[in-house]
Amino acid sequence: MSRTSARELIDSVIDRGTYRSWDTPPDYGDIGADYAATLERAREKSGVDEAVLTGEGEVGGRRVAVICSEFSFLAGSIGAATARRIIRGIERATDEGLPLLLSPTSGGTRMQEGTPAFAMMVSITTAVARHKDAHLPFLVYLRNPTTGGVMASWGSSGHFTFAEPGALLGFLGPRVVELTTGTGIPEGVQSAENLCERGIIDGVISPEGLRGSVRRTVDVLMPDVETAEPTPPPDAVPDGRGAWESILRTREPSRPGGGHILAALEDRSVPLSGTGDGENDRSIRAVLARIAGRPVILVVQDRHQQPPLGPDPMGPGALRFAQRAIRLAESLQIPLVTVIDTAGAELTKEAEENAMAGEIARTLTALLDVRVPTVSMILGQGCGGGALAMLPADRALAMHDAWLSPLPPEGASAIIHRDTEHAPEMMEAQGVAAEALLAAGVVDEIIAEPEDGADLVDRVLGAIGHALWTLETDPERVGREQRFAHYREFALGS
Repeated sequence: MSRTSARELIDSVIDRGTYRSWDTPPDYGDIGADYAATLERAREKSGVDEAVLTGEGEVGGRRVAVICSEFSFLAGSIGAATARRIIRGIERATDEGLPLLLSPTSGGTRMQEGTPAFAMMVSITTAVARHKDAHLPFLVYLRNPTTGGVMASWGSSGHFTFAEPGALLGFLGPRVVELTTGTGIPEGVQSAENLCERGIIDGVISPEGLRGSVRRTVDVLMPDVETAEPTPPPDAVPDGRGAWESILRTREPSRPGGGHILAALEDRSVPLSGTGDGENDRSIRAVLARIAGRPVILVVQDRHQQPPLGPDPMGPGALRFAQRAIRLAESLQIPLVTVIDTAGAELTKEAEENAMAGEIARTLTALLDVRVPTVSMILGQGCGGGALAMLPADRALAMHDAWLSPLPPEGASAIIHRDTEHAPEMMEAQGVAAEALLAAGVVDEIIAEPEDGADLVDRVLGAIGHALWTLETDPERVGREQRFAHYREFALGS
């Protein structure tokens, strides 16, 4: 496939006439004549002075820093001068508070410089970490090809990672792998599309489409308007509705779920895909989005993707994906919102052997520990540990038909009565319905169900938006220590 040059990518992403280079002439120190001649030929061939260009420009009128590799300069390889240019570019972006788009294409370390250049991948990664410490957005766009130390360091360090269609991406290129091990890598394994399917990168986007993704990310994360108090949602009027009635309503396939919420936010959101570690369970989905004018990380359980409505049981990988989203919210220092709607976690041999119980515990811990404002919403079904894992929050909401139970209703009946016919009375006795949850202190607020089910998504987003505003205006209700104290009091009293 053809390769996209650094200048072509910059021209396709940056507003016309706004790009300014940050580059200064590279300093190679005392190098041999052969290497100097090689560098001169590379400059003539590529039209650039090194294997990376750095600078800034505007995307939709907003300043963005850009660091972009050039493959035609010695296969985009990283030497000491290249590394220093990258580091200075990242540091300048950090100092000036700029979002950073980093787009590598590289075969890895420059062989003419050996181990010292190789070790500078650590220094680049350190600069990346400092940029993240400043809670600034860091986007990576992988181009064809990206392999070696580049892929194994800063190329895999983004908050969001996208790739060029058809790009070859991997730890080592296929030719090097075959010559080193004697065994080739099957075709397609190192493709951008396969890595996206496996949850290693977040999306495959054409160079022409990258501008839209960058602009949407920056617009969501860095709003420039003051946000007023959203309209409060209508509180539910207690009516003593039966738990079983609510359970049946939330089991209706026509009731909107997490996927419908994400669809409503599509024009102001950036999706995440998978854990980044090779898992991509679609029963839980996550996006960067703007709700009520505020940037958030939104994590939803998508009931329509889970049995009996869909093909993807909520396994350990889904909760590991949720944990990635939690870490991202903390890294960007933006609120985290979870939406609970599940018939329960996966009950299989594979789930047990992949630490289902452990991942529930780790998700609970992550939500209690995270140092950003948090809101949880029980949208409908809240069944078992898979639901409980996403409940802890500074403010917990529930729709009036929502419920939370230790086991599936039929399972609770089977334990006590050795049948499933007693499920309705078991649910009443266990206090699973929203009104009982409010009385027990499990949730802080019940939101009225809209008369028209089609309005459910708007009602949910409105309630979440108002909860975020409430926490924003009362910071003493926010944070790790507040959560710890709240849940201690829930169990032990004051």
